[in-house]
Amino acid sequence: MNWKFWQKRKDSDKPKKKKTKTREWVDAIVFAVVAATIIRVFFIEAYTIPSGSMERSLLVGDFLFVSKVNYGARVPMTPIAFPFAHHTMPLTGTKAYWDGVQWKYRRLPGFQDIKRNDVVVFNFPEGDTVVLERQDDNYYQMQLRGESRESIWSQFHVVSRPVDKRENFIKRCIAIAGDTIAMRNGLAVVNGTPSPLVGTGGFGYTVEFNTAEVNLKLFEDMGFKIGPTALPTVFRFEGTPDLVKELKKSPYIKSVTEELTPSEEYDPLIFPHDKNRKWNLDNYGPFVVPKKGWTVKLDSLNMPLYERAIRIYEGNKLEKVGNDWMINGQKATTYTFKMNYYWMMGDNRHASADSRYWGFVPEDHIVGKALFIWLSLDGEGSFLNKIRWSRIFKGIH
Repeated sequence: MNWKFWQKRKDSDKPKKKKTKTREWVDAIVFAVVAATIIRVFFIEAYTIPSGSMERSLLVGDFLFVSKVNYGARVPMTPIAFPFAHHTMPLTGTKAYWDGVQWKYRRLPGFQDIKRNDVVVFNFPEGDTVVLERQDDNYYQMQLRGESRESIWSQFHVVSRPVDKRENFIKRCIAIAGDTIAMRNGLAVVNGTPSPLVGTGGFGYTVEFNTAEVNLKLFEDMGFKIGPTALPTVFRFEGTPDLVKELKKSPYIKSVTEELTPSEEYDPLIFPHDKNRKWNLDNYGPFVVPKKGWTVKLDSLNMPLYERAIRIYEGNKLEKVGNDWMINGQKATTYTFKMNYYWMMGDNRHASADSRYWGFVPEDHIVGKALFIWLSLDGEGSFLNKIRWSRIFKGIH
């Protein structure tokens, strides 16, 4: 096989000319780029934790390796792209791909399916439309918060991105295709069974002290993240349930209250943004996560949940004509899903933008499974203490 495909073949009977140093360097660089790209696309890829949504399980500054082979490598859907760049060139800020050529979703065979509690990297489902000046914000959530579409498009540069060039997110899979998911007082319930938060996962708590003279450093050293409130003796703590048990033993504590949104209190930012469902961050559902081959009835109860999946993720023309739903110009009373979907949530439950806000993750958005941390840097640490040595080569569970 001709591995140096960029070179012209030469007749074997002709004497070989000695390569120049420049030619040798070009050959080596091209080979390295091709080999590294193949490894990155089909085998393993490095990933950095950008936010605290998986706090304690994964920290900001953790560098991970993500396996493409566990679930099966996804064949590139946008094949013409600059090597080692995701969607944006690092120096110029311009687009790092050309979306004039788009391939259909295909995935190579893997050796396992996504399981509940797997830590998964995926393309952000609502990253199809992006405001370039506010890329950390969600275009659809901006509108839910009151910004009009016309205002956004007139003030900013808005672009659309293909599936495999949308922002990479990392969350824990709480429910797989076919599961029934609900949330009750901050606790996920899957198929009717409570699904406890993993040991490193955290919640938010309001903590009141019986004195204003408290050394908060003691509690930060325990592992809490602490923020102020308007009252001098009341603070907001983020920590695990196990840490809270230890906190309550302190003689300085007057009360500890978990921050939970009451049931029946409607939050318009929570999926599916349906005022007829009084759902919020801590209380919603139950409903079914779509599974390939599952048929759903098209009615006013189901459409708020499944309309985006049918229309956007599965690429159908969906419209309502009178009291009837039309799919690709044909009247339909049911729809059978073509893909599997997943429900992803962050371990830091009260500081995570996840499926509770934007819904299902389609299988064609799945990038890979997080394996282990190969480097961890503390952005607030001193020069000598910047590396978190205890986290290096730590497996991700």
